[in-house]
Amino acid sequence: MSVESYLNYLQHEKRYSPHTVLAYRTDLVQFNEYIEQTYEMQPEEAKYVHIRDYIVHLMEDKVGSNSIGRKLSSLRGFYKYLYRQKIISTSPMSLIKAPKTPERLPVFIEEQKLDHLLDSGEFFDATFSSVRDKMVIEVLFGTGMRLAELLGLKETDIDFYQESVKVLGKRKKERIIPVTKQLINQLKEYIELKSLQKFNNKTDDLFVTNKGTAVYPVFIYKIVKSYLTYISTQDKKSPHVLRHSYATSLLNRGADLNAIKELLGHASLAATQVYTHNSIERLKSIYKQAHPKA
Repeated sequence: MSVESYLNYLQHEKRYSPHTVLAYRTDLVQFNEYIEQTYEMQPEEAKYVHIRDYIVHLMEDKVGSNSIGRKLSSLRGFYKYLYRQKIISTSPMSLIKAPKTPERLPVFIEEQKLDHLLDSGEFFDATFSSVRDKMVIEVLFGTGMRLAELLGLKETDIDFYQESVKVLGKRKKERIIPVTKQLINQLKEYIELKSLQKFNNKTDDLFVTNKGTAVYPVFIYKIVKSYLTYISTQDKKSPHVLRHSYATSLLNRGADLNAIKELLGHASLAATQVYTHNSIERLKSIYKQAHPKA
């Protein structure tokens, strides 16, 4: 089946993460079901008109423009693969344009609120689970790494001498993120506390559950959401919000945009430039509050 061969290609040759491959699988299986049920054909037989009807079907189902754009991106890659494999002679996606999506600024938590959460002493105690939860938030906010990168962290990825953390980013690309001496010392204390726990199996995974097994996405989401609820009323409270908060804090403190791009592991500067909008909005707010003519 072409869909399965394409997914294998993404996983083994392009080295996409399991999370990304799963997202492609979901999109392609959904499209495959629509094409089979509606037109009784295989995806390889689809033409421009069928893709256009699929978009209309998604819009009638109230699927958001961002989600439609992602699904079309999945289809675009799939049909490009089929063309290169000479399974099709032309791509039905060549004339397809995704619906326009409203520009949304990255959601972030103000630095002062995160400082209060992490430094006030109100929210964490000395138990292993509490220390681990604090370290999860400290590392996400202190490095700006992605959730998948956090899940893959090993104790050996921490360079205590160089005060840096090695992460494995998208498409297996490694990068080094410098961290503060304070965070390095906190990581030392956390790893020492972790070594004292009576887990059945010792593991090199940096973050583990209360039973000593490697943490997983839902586990981290719950940690982040539960603690951010103490300091923020905004709806979105995810690990990615802490990544946005990291980037916004760096930019507000005068960091070079190219440097932020490297720290975040972005492939292009365009992905990083979205944070400049947050900075401009902050400057506007300061102006309105402080300028006599505002």
